Amino acid sequence: MAAPMLRWGCRGRRWAFARVDGGSCHRRGAPTGSTSNQIRGESSVAQQPLHTAQKTRKGEHKWAAVVGLEIHAQISSNSKLFSGSQVRFSAPPNSLVSFFDASLPGTLPVLNRRCVEAAVMTGLALNCHINKKSLFDRKHYFYADLPAGYQITQQRLPIAVNGSLIYGVCAGKKQSQVIPKTVRIKQIQLEQDSGKSLHDNLRSQTLIDLNRAGVGLLEVVLEPDMSCGEEAATAVRELQLILQALGTSQANMAEGQLRVDANISVHHPGEPLGVRTEVKNLNSIRFLAKAIDYEIQRQINELENGGEILNETRSFHHKLGCTMSMRDKEGKQDYRFMPEPNLPPLVLYDATSLPAGADPQQVINIDQIRETLPELPSVTREKLVQQYGMLLEHSFTLLNEVGLLEFFQNVIKETRAEPKKVTSWVLNTFLGYLKQQNLAVSESPVTPSALAELLDLLDSRTISSSAAKQVMDVKNRNPRAINKLIGLVRKATQSRADPVMIKEILEKKLSL
Repeated sequence: MAAPMLRWGCRGRRWAFARVDGGSCHRRGAPTGSTSNQIRGESSVAQQPLHTAQKTRKGEHKWAAVVGLEIHAQISSNSKLFSGSQVRFSAPPNSLVSFFDASLPGTLPVLNRRCVEAAVMTGLALNCHINKKSLFDRKHYFYADLPAGYQITQQRLPIAVNGSLIYGVCAGKKQSQVIPKTVRIKQIQLEQDSGKSLHDNLRSQTLIDLNRAGVGLLEVVLEPDMSCGEEAATAVRELQLILQALGTSQANMAEGQLRVDANISVHHPGEPLGVRTEVKNLNSIRFLAKAIDYEIQRQINELENGGEILNETRSFHHKLGCTMSMRDKEGKQDYRFMPEPNLPPLVLYDATSLPAGADPQQVINIDQIRETLPELPSVTREKLVQQYGMLLEHSFTLLNEVGLLEFFQNVIKETRAEPKKVTSWVLNTFLGYLKQQNLAVSESPVTPSALAELLDLLDSRTISSSAAKQVMDVKNRNPRAINKLIGLVRKATQSRADPVMIKEILEKKLSL
C-alpha cells in the first residue's frame, strides 16, 4: 500500500546520575498540576499481568518493589500532529484550534512529517527497532476536552519497539563509583494530546481550552525494570537529556511537555508480582521520585497491617507529599480500539527498500535520519572525561544541571587556569553559590567571563584561594557585587598596582 501523504512541519544520551544511599541529585521541579490539565485515560500498555498481593508472612520483612513508566513527551513542531494549527505555550484560550481539532464533521487528519521524523529519530537514539509499517488506531474515551470522543494513537503496531535506555547510578561511600543500569523500552508510539479543562471553583463551572488538543506526543513505554524513585527519576532525566539533544522535544516539565505515569507494585522476592497502582500525571522529576518512594512504602505498610492493595489510579499531592486515590481500575475500561479509517498504514523506507524515483518530500528514509543523529549525552560525557580528565560523576553533574555544561565550556575558553581547577570551581563554588541563592544557571549574575577572570587572578597568585572564595561567598552581600569585586581587582592589576595593595583593597571590600 502506498505511503500516506505527509505534511511538512518546521523544526522547532544515555547515562544519568543518581545516588543509591538516599541522596538526591535532582534539580528543582515544578509542582505537579491538577489532573484535569494532564493527559487523560488509562494507560494503553499494562505493566505486567496482575496477581493478588501476597500478605506478609510472620517474621518475614523483605520486600521488592517493581516500577514501570509511561512517558509522554510533546514533539517539537510548529504545528499539530494531524492539523496545521500552531503549537504555542500560553497562547490565549482556544486561539490555536482548527476545524479538525474541534472535530467538526467532514474534517480529515493530515499527518505531520516532522512528528514522524521526530519519532524515528528518538527510536534510533534509544536503540529501538523501527517498524517500516505502523498503524494508527482510535482509542475511545469521553471527556469534555476530547471533542472527537477518541484519541488517535498506535496501539496495535507502533512506530518503534524493543529499545533500551542506559543510565548510571552513583554508589560507594564517596559516590565515586558509577554503576550502569539498563531499562528496556517496550515501544514508542505517536498519539494526540487532549485539551485542557480549567475548573473555576468560585463560579462552580469548568471551561474548555482546546489549544493543546491534537498536539503531537511521543509515548515512551518503559518496562518495569526499576525498583525505586531514584532509579525512575534518573532514567527520566536521562531520557529528557536525550530528547533535548535530539531536538525532538523541549521536554520542559514545567510547561507540561514531559509527563510521567508510574506503575508501582511490591512483592516478596521469589513470589508473584503484587497488585499494581498507577500514579498519573507527574510533571516534575523531584516529585516523581517522591511519589514512587511514598507509594512503595504505603503499599508495604498496607500489606504488613493485613490490608490489601487495590488496582487503582492515584495522584500525587506535592504539598502533602503523599499519593491520593483518584479512581478504581478493578473493572477494566473498554477503550474499543479500532483501526483509524482515515489514515492508511504509515510506511517508512531504508536505503535498500527506497523505491526508485520516489519523491523525497513524500517518503521518510530511516537510514538518512540515522546519519543526522547528533551527539548524545553518553558520548558528551565520555569526551569530557577524556578531554579534561574529570571524574565520570562530574560529567554527569555538568549535563544534569541545565545550562551548566555551556557555562563550564565558556569559562574554559576564557581562562588560563587548568581544567581540573575550573571543574572544581564550577561544580563546587559556583554551583554552591547558585543553590545558596536559589538560582538557575541562566539566572546567575556571575558570567563565565567574570569567573574566568577570577580564576586567572587566582592562577597568577594575584589573590589567594581564600580571598577568591570570599568573593563568591555572597551570603550577606548583594549577588551582583561579585562582578564588581572582580572588576575592581582587574583594574588594579592592569594599573600594575602592588600585589600587597591589591590584596588590601580586596580585603577591605570583602569586609564591607
